[in-house]
Amino acid sequence: MMTSESGRRIGLRVALVVLVIGVLKLIALSALRGPLRRWGATPAEQQGVLPGDGLIPLPGLQATRAIAIAAPAELVWPWLVQLGQGRAGFYSFDALENAIGLGIRSAEGIVPDWQSLAVGDEVRLAEGVGLRVAHLDPPRALVLHGDGLAAPEHAPPGPPFAFTWAFVVEPDGVRSRLVVRERYEWDRPAVGGVIELVEWLSTVMTIKMLHGIRDRAEREPRPAPDPASGSGRSARPSASPTPDPAPPATAG
Repeated sequence: MMTSESGRRIGLRVALVVLVIGVLKLIALSALRGPLRRWGATPAEQQGVLPGDGLIPLPGLQATRAIAIAAPAELVWPWLVQLGQGRAGFYSFDALENAIGLGIRSAEGIVPDWQSLAVGDEVRLAEGVGLRVAHLDPPRALVLHGDGLAAPEHAPPGPPFAFTWAFVVEPDGVRSRLVVRERYEWDRPAVGGVIELVEWLSTVMTIKMLHGIRDRAEREPRPAPDPASGSGRSARPSASPTPDPAPPATAG
């Protein structure tokens, strides 16, 4: 028969094992944090200056991720310009986004009505929460900006920190590279913890989004044959897809 002392010792051992497992998980997550913040990006892409960087010159946190796409920039751009809640969504984990009430449904096609975008327009992340278009350079760059540090009358409703979200399409022959950079700035220590949680969620969603954009762009029809060539070949030869690391699995 187990005595109360024996039960107490077993309970302490179980608690110690749980504590050790928790610490090991934290160490593993910390080790992954750096690589995931630069997932898919080359050293040059990580260190290079991108459009929108000047909006937050000294970020408290930066993440730069990238993916190779077997399609030219002209076929990638339409998927970027229609991003947003109430528009084409974010080509990520819709079920996860909708579990927290975002009302996202990622489009599987290019919608002409969502192809018009201008500097100053709002792109919604959720109902009542949006970012402004700060830079637009079709078909190369789109930068979204939210300044939660500004006075309320100068900023749309949003989180209590400044944030830029840059999408840059770099031509690579008949292919392209899509580079996505997030920059965060905050002025209160407590907000830093919130940003760490936000950025972990963003890591999972962004990597899935990069795959979603790539897959959609690569299945778009290629340009028609160039009659002037006389060869019947396309003016832009198609490129075979290049595999990239798989997106991280979600819990559950």
